[in-house]
Amino acid sequence: MDAAAQNEGQEPLADRPIRAGAAFEGSAEIAEARDTARDFLTTVQAVHGLPVSARAMGMVQLVVSELVTNARKYAPGPCLLDLEIVEGAVEISVWDSSTALPSIEAADPERIGQHGLEITMAVSQMFCVHREPVGKRITAVIELASSSSRTSSKRPSN
Repeated sequence: MDAAAQNEGQEPLADRPIRAGAAFEGSAEIAEARDTARDFLTTVQAVHGLPVSARAMGMVQLVVSELVTNARKYAPGPCLLDLEIVEGAVEISVWDSSTALPSIEAADPERIGQHGLEITMAVSQMFCVHREPVGKRITAVIELASSSSRTSSKRPSN
């Protein structure tokens, strides 16, 4: 069968979504989640030719680490990580089985620990929490190219 026949009925490659997903069950897999994010962005840049700033590379790995850590710490069972390129940004989405919404503490430089969501909200262009029929999904968006503007709301929503 030739390549044209194999691809019949499929979207052209340029029109297909750029995304990746993975499931994680253990806290030791948090480093693997960061690696998944780094490999995804490396592919986005090398294969798809989209610019990925050093800031975006670091911030995406940080946000993935924070969200997967929280999911593994506070929810039973696996968590699901989805990464997708949407309009020049990477949308990071983590699903877990807990229906409890995350507690976002007020900024306190004296507090030791529990700054993960605070940091995630500070570096993201968008942050939201959605309850799902089972569990919840937390989504953060990081621009691929460096930008100092923060025009989108970062307040959580349910």
